[in-house]
Amino acid sequence: MKRVLSIILSFVLLLWIPTMVYATGEGNIDGGGGSMGGATGHGSWSPGNEGVRVTVVRASDHATVTTPLDLTNKVPPDSIYHFGKVSKLQYNSGVSLSPVKGGYSYIKPAQAIPKIISTNGHNNIEAIKSYFTDEQVIRAIANYCGMDFDTLISGKYKILLEPIAYYTYEGVMLATTATEAALYDEVVSGHLRTWMGALTHQNLPFSMFLETSDLGYPAWTGSTTQYASDSAIKSSLGLGIVRFKEEPEEPVLTTCDYEYRTNTEVITAVEVSGGQSDPDHPVEVQFDILGTTYTVRNVYYPEGDSQLAWVRWITPDTPQDITIAVSVSGSGSARAAVRCKIVDLNGNPPPNPVADDRNDSFSVSAVPDREEKSSASWNVWRPWWQAHWIWHRTGVFSGYWCDHGWWEFTLDRYSASLNASMNITPDVMNPTANGTIMKSGYGINEMVTARVSSSQRSAVTPLQNAVSYFPEFGYDTFWRLLDRISLKPSYSILEFQTNDYSTYNRRTHFTPVWYPDGSYTVNTWVLDCWTPAGMLCENLSDTITISGSLWDDWHIAPMS
Repeated sequence: MKRVLSIILSFVLLLWIPTMVYATGEGNIDGGGGSMGGATGHGSWSPGNEGVRVTVVRASDHATVTTPLDLTNKVPPDSIYHFGKVSKLQYNSGVSLSPVKGGYSYIKPAQAIPKIISTNGHNNIEAIKSYFTDEQVIRAIANYCGMDFDTLISGKYKILLEPIAYYTYEGVMLATTATEAALYDEVVSGHLRTWMGALTHQNLPFSMFLETSDLGYPAWTGSTTQYASDSAIKSSLGLGIVRFKEEPEEPVLTTCDYEYRTNTEVITAVEVSGGQSDPDHPVEVQFDILGTTYTVRNVYYPEGDSQLAWVRWITPDTPQDITIAVSVSGSGSARAAVRCKIVDLNGNPPPNPVADDRNDSFSVSAVPDREEKSSASWNVWRPWWQAHWIWHRTGVFSGYWCDHGWWEFTLDRYSASLNASMNITPDVMNPTANGTIMKSGYGINEMVTARVSSSQRSAVTPLQNAVSYFPEFGYDTFWRLLDRISLKPSYSILEFQTNDYSTYNRRTHFTPVWYPDGSYTVNTWVLDCWTPAGMLCENLSDTITISGSLWDDWHIAPMS
């Protein structure tokens, strides 16, 4: 199927001469782009109708700590449609598009921002870097966000930048980041890319991308002169990062592409693109995993777009590094290898507690903010035949009808969500526990329950693993991998493994006898619910109250 890819443009070259003080941060930003096409009646964009969304992010756990704000030199119309103030991190965590008409808030900075979106293939990346690492600009951003400047540049935070375009599509003025444009394109079944692709799928997303991996996003190493797919934009494009001290790069897709646990059902996915795949010219993908070949047939997508292909498999019982070979037949192509690290979490349980243990210097640690992703979405292209019958005359009174139709595509959207909870209680062998109040030195039990819902059940695994961490070890050092008590497609129950030090072989964890009175909180990371769009996981905690110790239950009296 041929696609017409064109856009209204009037070429206006704007010169920008920055007035800088000196650089405070380090810019992890690169850019590219191409030339713009001609005009159609479906949409238009004028150079300079652009901005940048700014979000402050905590470096340790990638949590957004300020409401995103939009900077622009323009004055967008009051009636503009937009999707609120949502960052790329929030969209990638499962937030969906929510359109709003009017009420668009923005800031027109005193120091004008440089040109963001290229129109002739020559990006303005050095000027963009200089601007967003300038001390006065960062001071202004701190002020806009209501954040202390010294706190912002302390090294604990980073600034996430996302380019924005203001454009008209089907008679409506829109404000979108690159990520929002990709999400909206999925809603309209690829038509935004068809008519506005030079802007929304090339020059906007390629105006900023990462030089080195950061905040869970990889450095972009692909082409910058061709239209990007929606999935590539969501995963890798349309962002820059300002950081404020040298720090080790995050190991994102450097040593491995997936980290799995042993003896776990997982999903491995690759993105397939190139040409068009339809029932007349299908694409097939093969995954070679530990000596077994898995074949995924009928991977369909329209010309210029892409499709995820994935396979479900069970990891081995032993930790190891493996490489999955990927081959594609037909017009498509995909990465040739997927690197996987398989780890065993079952090798570090707490040591045997004893009655005379002491920890006089103990202080309670904060419950850690572990990775959470409770929902995910993915798409599947479904081809359908558009018939177009034409009469072919062979004589004065003879002829025949012939179907000169073509393949059209509908984008089916799927999603999955995880809802997990945990509950800790005093062990039933505890003789003096009262509800959730117990003495230190006795054991506790834990139950984790998880429900997984999905509109494509066959593409989602149940939640399979949970790891509990304890306050006496600072939520580090030692942990317990829970047992899978019940594992059904949509429902899981997990509990502590049988404790080797339990006299009654109970599924218990013994609290230390020295633990001080007050709250005793267990932190559990539930993970390994796999989808084509990655793993779902949640960070849970529950609390009991310690009051007294088991020594209070002992009475020593002289023999009569």
